[in-house]
Amino acid sequence: MTRIGGSWQNWGRSASVTPMRVERPRSPEGVQRAVRAAVAQGLTVKAVGAGHSFTGIAVAPGVLLELDDLQGLVSADESSGRVTLLAGTRLHRIPALLAPYGLAMQNLGDIDRQSISGAISTGTHGTGAGFGGLATQVVGVTLITAEGEFLRIDEEHEPELLPAVVVGLGALGIIVEVTLQCVPAFVMHAIDEPAPLEDVLATLAERVAASDHFEFYWFPHTDVALTKRQTRLPESTRREPLPVVGKWIDETFLSNGVYRVVCAAGRAVPAITPPFSRLAVKLTGDREYTDLSHRVLTQSRTVRFREMEYAVPAENVVPAFRAVQALIARRGWRIEFPIEVRFAREDDRWLSTAFGRATGYIAVHRYWRADPTAYFEAVEQIMLEHGGRPHWGKLHTLTAEDLRERYPRFDDFLAVRDRLDPQRRFGNRYLERVLGA
Repeated sequence: MTRIGGSWQNWGRSASVTPMRVERPRSPEGVQRAVRAAVAQGLTVKAVGAGHSFTGIAVAPGVLLELDDLQGLVSADESSGRVTLLAGTRLHRIPALLAPYGLAMQNLGDIDRQSISGAISTGTHGTGAGFGGLATQVVGVTLITAEGEFLRIDEEHEPELLPAVVVGLGALGIIVEVTLQCVPAFVMHAIDEPAPLEDVLATLAERVAASDHFEFYWFPHTDVALTKRQTRLPESTRREPLPVVGKWIDETFLSNGVYRVVCAAGRAVPAITPPFSRLAVKLTGDREYTDLSHRVLTQSRTVRFREMEYAVPAENVVPAFRAVQALIARRGWRIEFPIEVRFAREDDRWLSTAFGRATGYIAVHRYWRADPTAYFEAVEQIMLEHGGRPHWGKLHTLTAEDLRERYPRFDDFLAVRDRLDPQRRFGNRYLERVLGA
């Protein structure tokens, strides 16, 4: 389906564009035809999934390819755990597709609205010091090149390209299929509980090492950390999910409904933010349950926001966090969203934020109607001082020269780009900034 005119905007309302035309291919061959047509007309072409990146990484001023119809399971092998999905498949649909085969994704981020291709292309991750980001689960991709040809990359076909194309920023081609290495389905025992912030910071390394997955949230203006720790268990383990009513009150009514009202009101009366934050840590974040992995790892977030997230060496998390804490106090800012701290194993994906080092993530957010500029820029300087790398799908100000210093394989990635897209048919302004013209 082709549509002339109209506009596109991302979920966070931080990027928008009016492309020359929008196409909605329903098959990999449809993507191929669209790419060939765009190239023949001298137009740039970009694919968009769910629009959950906060940057302009998916902005398509030429031809925009909506992959909403490119969803579903292509193949699954229960014995090997290998599963191939169409690129536009939303993460929240994958558990049901894997269930008949007794499989699950090894790890997930806490939001599952993204498409699988968008999530891996921007280096989206979950938490757990022993587990890599979503891109580390990828063992093969099929993409459409700038020449309009299918290119399969896996352990048998040009395997040397896999570390480049998996976190490819949409710069190397249009991904149409993704092959994942899945694991046997499992359940998780979760304990969410508040703890004194100072105690959490003082014992952070021990807490991270003691759990399969550990993270914490801190609402500015409080002295409490909301900790989340999870243990992986066999699928046969008895499940004890959250009560339906209690879950609705906690996640739908309080964490989304009431919170949305308070965020909106806080713009007009900033003074209400600190007392609400102190109340929030008393009313939420204290529960224990056991459920299927995807129901524990993910959560519903309907309050619209904007986000910046930096990856720092794991050993730098505490000093970087303390510097942000001091910054907020010094500036007297009323910050309505919590700061989120997570961890991931080092990996070998060239543009992964965890490339070559055990990594901790510090994410800051603002309500989407609030101006995040001063807060984000000040936090960004702290992260850079602590060896930070920005999440590709979240707001930051770095350029290619800044990023080259932070990624040892940066120039190798550019060489692959020169090979696969020498005319920059898959480029846009964001990629010009972060990869160079």
